Amino acid sequence: MVSVKGIISDPVSRKQFPGEIIIRDGKIESVKELDSVPTRHILPGLVDAHIHIESSMLVPSEFARLAVRYGTVATVSDPHEIANVCGKEGVEFMIENGNKVPLKFFFGAPSCVPATPFETAGAVLDTDDVEELLQREEVHYLAEMMNWPGVLNDDPGVLAKIASAKKLGKPIDGHAPGLKGDRAKKYASAGITTDHESFSKEEAVDKLKHGMLITIREGSAAKNYNTLIELLGEYPGKIMFCSDDKHPDDLLRGHMDEIVSRTLAHGYDYFDTLHAISVLPVRHYNLNVGLLQPGDPADFIIVDSPESMNVKETWIDGNAVFKDDVVQFPKIKARRINNFKPYDTAPDDFKLHSSKKEQKIIVAQDDELITGRETAVLNIQNGEVLADPDRDILKIAVVNRYEKQPPAVGFIKNFGLKNGAIASSVGHDSHNIIAIGSSDEYLSRAVNLIMHNQGGISAVHGGREDVLALPIGGIMSDDNGETVAKGYERLSRISREMGSELKAPFMLISFMALLVIPRLKMSDKGLFDGEVFEFVEQ
Repeated sequence: MVSVKGIISDPVSRKQFPGEIIIRDGKIESVKELDSVPTRHILPGLVDAHIHIESSMLVPSEFARLAVRYGTVATVSDPHEIANVCGKEGVEFMIENGNKVPLKFFFGAPSCVPATPFETAGAVLDTDDVEELLQREEVHYLAEMMNWPGVLNDDPGVLAKIASAKKLGKPIDGHAPGLKGDRAKKYASAGITTDHESFSKEEAVDKLKHGMLITIREGSAAKNYNTLIELLGEYPGKIMFCSDDKHPDDLLRGHMDEIVSRTLAHGYDYFDTLHAISVLPVRHYNLNVGLLQPGDPADFIIVDSPESMNVKETWIDGNAVFKDDVVQFPKIKARRINNFKPYDTAPDDFKLHSSKKEQKIIVAQDDELITGRETAVLNIQNGEVLADPDRDILKIAVVNRYEKQPPAVGFIKNFGLKNGAIASSVGHDSHNIIAIGSSDEYLSRAVNLIMHNQGGISAVHGGREDVLALPIGGIMSDDNGETVAKGYERLSRISREMGSELKAPFMLISFMALLVIPRLKMSDKGLFDGEVFEFVEQ
């Protein structure tokens, strides 16, 4: 038996009181009110209601060693990224590795692998594969249905995946940026229960009225908190919080704890906040996570105060997994899986030949997954269209990493790079290599660094070259979180030395091939317009 005393915040009864928790065999045996307790607060453990663990560039076991420091006890995890590069084997890898540590990973069955037919992915999960995954006890939901056109057009394969989840009584996550009105109504009526992609309050309210829950996202690249947080006060009980994508340097500084302290600082109701970050995700996804009730798993955190969210201890299943500033479980050695097919590129591969001086330009936007669209007149020499770094119009290339093919090449602005290039094999959703640079030579050097390491992020600046290797699926490292975070910060620093003023250039570049988010994006097959869902001429 274990006794823990403090000021208890019961998120179910919405009551705060001095008390004692009695723990036996990993569960809460009883909760008693007391007259006097230590001045510390006991809260339910925090839940990230939607995250791609792979975007931390860490395997689940190493992600856990960082996240528990900040009070996270569970994640609703979509293994979509590893599934796109390694298929079912990738999903099984995530489950296997996550099961080796105390943090509770609740994985979903990726619904859209590949995400679209307009790019080259490393695997396909058909309807039989998805149903097979959903039948597994470790798989708790159908992950984000980003093929919203398939839902609206009654695509048989899409509807079959949704039907499998319904048959098994497992929730269905949404992913429908910009969807409103009758289209949102039909999307929700198909059985889709959540959305984390609303870019405006109006859009989110529309989805709420059609019966969907809204998950407010605040990650490393996409930040919708400021736009949507008013919904917590207006629609309490229908809001959750998530990070979606959290890069290693950000994870080193905090996780869901930041959202709690920020929300309370803005004056929102304490118990509405706890409901959004613990009660609702636990109940909606039917998670085996405790909510400080007798009979529950003993999952909770101890903090100095809710306002500061300075986490002193994190408890999972009755064990203190973080205490005295030390994570209480060891690093796990992860096995490597990868299907990267490396080959060398040459500067000539990145030349864009055209007689058209006026070119379409992808306009990247800091802190947003959406992009804009412009046209610009560029110089042509010997039939080759040139980048113009002085106007911040750089070349963007997407290079197939599954088979040797010519790169797709276009133009992009707002990355600000001069005299260099950056590249990444973390490129949602199919994770081909994305490179942005001021010259063909720099593009080739940056891409080849990743090829030689079978995955990674790289930067080339003048004569300097640097790379953070990601040998697991080409998207994750098997190193410890602190080392990966330092490598990521080092490469970000080089990009700033090249002139980039972006907050997170390597996070932003990873979304420049995300075709399901408007507007202009680049696939390994060419320039793509996400609003009309078709390729466009450069």
